[in-house]
Amino acid sequence: MPLTRSNWQRNKDGLGVWEHRGKVAVAGWGQSPIDRRWDGVSLDKTMGAYTMIAIQNALKDAGLTLDDVDGLLTSPDTRVGQTWAPRPYFEAPYDSEDGITLCSGEWIQKQMGMKNVKYIESNSQAMAGLMGHAAQAVGEGEAEVLVVWYPMGNLEGRYEQGATNVNSGTYTRGNAAFNAAWGYQSGAQMNALMVFEQYCRKYGYPIDGGLAPFAVNQRRNGLMTPWGFYAQHEPYQITEEDYINSRYESEPLRILDCDRPVMGVAAFVYTTAARAKDMRQKPVYILNHATASDPARSTMATLEEHQESCRRLGARMYEGSGLSAADVDVFNPYDGYLTFTQQFFEGFNWHGVKEGEAMDFYKGDMRVEGPHPFLSSGGNNGTGRTRSAIMSDCIEQLRGQAGGMGDGVQHPGAPNPGPRQIQIRHETALMGALTPGGATFLMFSTDPMAS
Repeated sequence: MPLTRSNWQRNKDGLGVWEHRGKVAVAGWGQSPIDRRWDGVSLDKTMGAYTMIAIQNALKDAGLTLDDVDGLLTSPDTRVGQTWAPRPYFEAPYDSEDGITLCSGEWIQKQMGMKNVKYIESNSQAMAGLMGHAAQAVGEGEAEVLVVWYPMGNLEGRYEQGATNVNSGTYTRGNAAFNAAWGYQSGAQMNALMVFEQYCRKYGYPIDGGLAPFAVNQRRNGLMTPWGFYAQHEPYQITEEDYINSRYESEPLRILDCDRPVMGVAAFVYTTAARAKDMRQKPVYILNHATASDPARSTMATLEEHQESCRRLGARMYEGSGLSAADVDVFNPYDGYLTFTQQFFEGFNWHGVKEGEAMDFYKGDMRVEGPHPFLSSGGNNGTGRTRSAIMSDCIEQLRGQAGGMGDGVQHPGAPNPGPRQIQIRHETALMGALTPGGATFLMFSTDPMAS
């Protein structure tokens, strides 16, 4: 049975070591340009155009051609709204939203002339769920050279205002009548803030201002990530004073706690471990993927529910990969709002940090040059809301190429490694998204038999 949006998941306790551990690898990655938003006019900057650039860069990175590709996998979750057209359609091939504000596998196969594709899935999940789906698909033999891409879109004045999004309407129906009233993302932003306030009260941290060192380090790392938004468009370092003086989104959540919507696409080449050995780059093997399955008992989750979810997800990841927290070198959890990242940090027990200790850790040395290089790309907060930065950074760090030119291709004379390359051991990496309670994580290694 072909893998679909949800039947690939490892979302139960006690599943043991992943059956495809070390048999699937990432052999290439590519990044499109990253803009603040699409202007609604330039056809060379549509979601389709940027997807083709990212795929071309990923295939070049792996040393492959279009004819080598036999699988295509993506998500419609561009955050634009899949059925909302802000202007008349353009001439073919831009005669629908496909290729403009989203980009299906069918559209890409046709436009790029891929002749040997046998597996296409265009309706997978967002970011890390998509990456876990890709790992399982190659492991199950759906494709041998699978190109997977993750698009993030942004149209002026219309973020998440598509016709399919509850935010665009005057009335709500069904479950949305209970959670849409809590604001942006049907209450996800507010829920994260409520849990953060519970966390600060329980462990004695200031509710406002305690995340300043984290935000400053995220921007610092992001400025060393040449393909990120800030490095390209706003190359200045923020200070803790800048953070404290930044405006509130929803007190005490500040604008600098939030990742910034951008327009860009990242693509990755998944293949079998056997085939990856003959490709251009050093393979990065996948040891496990796992997904949380811990719905809240109400429309708003509690601190205890988030903590339990992250503990269980961490246990699934370590069991399935055969590794422990002490084995993880590169750690890239999701940071869409800085107010929830510590839940992953503590639940996975990275570098020995226990529940209630992350805010103290933020006051220490998190630099990429130091002993605890946390979120070494700057994550989404430091590179823009690509969501894929945490994945791209894992690949670069394990290859020893972090901080280079940033298009997924190594250039003669380019810094290799660059200034973002961590200095401690970099043989394993753990990343995941999205928020506590429903995240997917993946474990990577330079050694398919890592133990």
